[in-house]
Amino acid sequence: MFQNFSAPSLAIFCKVVDNYGDIGICWRLARQLRHEHGVAVTLWVDDLASFRRICPQVDPGAAAQAVQGVAVRHWRGQDGLYGVGDIPDVVIEFFGCELPPAWVEAMAARTPRPVWINYEGLTAEEWVEGCHRLPSMHPRLKLTKHFYFPGFNERTGGLLCEAGLDARRRAFQRDPAQAAAFLARFGVGAGEAARRKVSLFCYPEAPVDGMFGAWREAAQPTLCLVPEGVARAQVEAFLGGAAVAGAGATRGALTVKVLPFVPQDDYDLLLWSCDLNFVRGEDSWVRAQWAGRPFVWHIYPQDEQLHHKKLRAFLQAYAPALPALDAFMLGWNGAREVVDWRGAWAALEAELPRIAQQAEAWRDQVTAHGDLATKLLDFVRELGQAQENRV
Repeated sequence: MFQNFSAPSLAIFCKVVDNYGDIGICWRLARQLRHEHGVAVTLWVDDLASFRRICPQVDPGAAAQAVQGVAVRHWRGQDGLYGVGDIPDVVIEFFGCELPPAWVEAMAARTPRPVWINYEGLTAEEWVEGCHRLPSMHPRLKLTKHFYFPGFNERTGGLLCEAGLDARRRAFQRDPAQAAAFLARFGVGAGEAARRKVSLFCYPEAPVDGMFGAWREAAQPTLCLVPEGVARAQVEAFLGGAAVAGAGATRGALTVKVLPFVPQDDYDLLLWSCDLNFVRGEDSWVRAQWAGRPFVWHIYPQDEQLHHKKLRAFLQAYAPALPALDAFMLGWNGAREVVDWRGAWAALEAELPRIAQQAEAWRDQVTAHGDLATKLLDFVRELGQAQENRV
């Protein structure tokens, strides 16, 4: 029988593909399951160095360690040896990463067999509603994997959102002194903090030069805060020097400052402190939605421009009455040609008050469907109970 399925043991396997986004999602899920639901979580990660950048307590050289109550294991490849005793009640493979063959064999030998979940990527496309929670039989072993799709409505698995997050966010944003103190840690003075503040997190393909040019010539001064390593070539061209943490320069109406790569909790504070956030991938995209601020999403590029379809599906849900945001985000992702970035920025800037209203309304709409960790555990318990009933 399962170990008191109110708090099962659970393993998450994560292969880091998108530098920080993949491990960012897995780490948030692991922490929430551990801290809010009492689940014994083991997080298997193949790239501990990337993990360390969002969680400084991680030792990139350790094969096994405990971090914030979560057991962290270095996943060194597919050739490991595993036995039945290694297998927890629940196994989650992130984005369909292939589990080690010996692990899968041990899963099949365990009594009872674990609940096996394939945690899929977030999309607003309608097809996921028909695939969410679907089973898939192993071709050889007596194992069934179920697909779990995060999403924006009640027909999907929800989004990661820890308890009390919005109350903390609102308290922070109601107190300008908190944002000022946070930004001061990175050398942002009171005068700079009074400017429009923009955070920039994007992939190398983003048209950052065009955006910098528009901000340089804009009427309202802008402070752009960029994590170290992001848009490095464009930032160094603007600075006229190395884009290392602490570097900064002002050209025209634009000031660019390079920040150190901050832990997850501090990244939330950065999003809450800014008037506009440029985000990328999945993890920072979701956190921008919880920030209650206007944001521009840079989607992870895919072959055959499949990411553009995913982008348009989100825009149709999020911004049907925000034409400037729709046009700007398509341009930012190369899904439409932008000849004049000054004009595109002027149109977006004029729409920002309406975008801010939509950001708050969207947050309320999505959170009404429940948070992902709770819904995931409800599904796991449902599957576990069904399996026990068959015994």
